[in-house]
Amino acid sequence: MITKATLEDIPALVKLINSAYRGETSKKGWTTEAHLLEGKRTDEPEMTEIFLEPKNTILKFTENNTIIGSVLLVDKGHQLYLGMLTVSPELQNSGIGKKLLAEAENQAKALGLSSIIMTVISVREELIAWYKRHGYLDTGEREVFPESEIHVTISDEPLEFVFLEKKL
Repeated sequence: MITKATLEDIPALVKLINSAYRGETSKKGWTTEAHLLEGKRTDEPEMTEIFLEPKNTILKFTENNTIIGSVLLVDKGHQLYLGMLTVSPELQNSGIGKKLLAEAENQAKALGLSSIIMTVISVREELIAWYKRHGYLDTGEREVFPESEIHVTISDEPLEFVFLEKKL
């Protein structure tokens, strides 16, 4: 079931998002960034900030009262930004990501927005290909990947964000 996440969901969301993107547990799934980045993908202060911004919505996919998927949606006025699409590593390739993507599109349409945009790390070719199979196109826009205490690059390749967009 896909519903809107609340502040009470933050600890479970932080655990899920970090497990899917970084560290050993993330290597069970195909969306891992563990070979590119060290540290955490997010933390409770960042998630709290996200929740307190009125333009942001986090949707959660729950099964048996456990959050097994989530996605961040940001109303940019004319576009919806989609970020942190997450599925539990053990459950990837089961259609949950596709359902969250479809619900994001429903949310964008309900808000009267014309497209969804996102950024994906350039070397994540398999992930970019997955989004392209779901109708997203490379806009050609690029942005340098931000270094921070949370995002510590261990890749030999320079990282940048690729912007993808799907017109609705």
